[in-house]
Amino acid sequence: MARKRSSKSRRIAANDSVVVIGLGRFGRSLATELVEEHTEVLGIDLDADTVQSMSGVLTHVVRADSTKEEVLRQLAVHEFTRAVVSIGTNLEASILTASLLVSFGIPDVWGKATSEAHGRILSQLGVHHVVYPEHDMGQRVAHLVRGRMLDYIEFEDDFALVKTRTPSEMADRTLAQSAIRTRFGLTVVAVKRPGEGFTYATADTVLRPDDTVIVAGRTEQTERFSELH
Repeated sequence: MARKRSSKSRRIAANDSVVVIGLGRFGRSLATELVEEHTEVLGIDLDADTVQSMSGVLTHVVRADSTKEEVLRQLAVHEFTRAVVSIGTNLEASILTASLLVSFGIPDVWGKATSEAHGRILSQLGVHHVVYPEHDMGQRVAHLVRGRMLDYIEFEDDFALVKTRTPSEMADRTLAQSAIRTRFGLTVVAVKRPGEGFTYATADTVLRPDDTVIVAGRTEQTERFSELH
């Protein structure tokens, strides 16, 4: 049964907390990571076993029906400034919950979508950020499998950040000499020597064969650069 939070908890919620609704695999991972980063988290799920398993892991965790407005208000969800709807298997519950959060006027609502149609509905409801965890992870892994990328992050508007090795043709040359920006339209952001940490790159930075580099630019160009040998 939903329990009313104390006024102290409500003040925390308004300032520096996140409510995560739906504690499936994605929701649990997200909520746990937030707690590890010292963020207060209220977790809500309808399944009693799931709630029990997260007890002591999250700051607050309750078993409740997130499709009921009165229940969410009892939990002071309307006072949060950040909320995540991570319900994946029940489309109706995801949509109803997201609609309530938006109607509360919460300024930063995130929604997990399991399909493009689901994502469109969440966006039309007014959800500020729609994420596709399975699709995005599959896309990211595909890029890593295809090329020499060590890591890959794609942002909106066809822009990516890629971690890769120094192409052999550019080894032992400065960034100015290799003309990476002119040839590929990319910016080398940072360089890492073996056994050292990353340092910001400059025009005078010399790329060594065993260096790890981070480059930023259009997705297609970063892919081309990472495939050089």
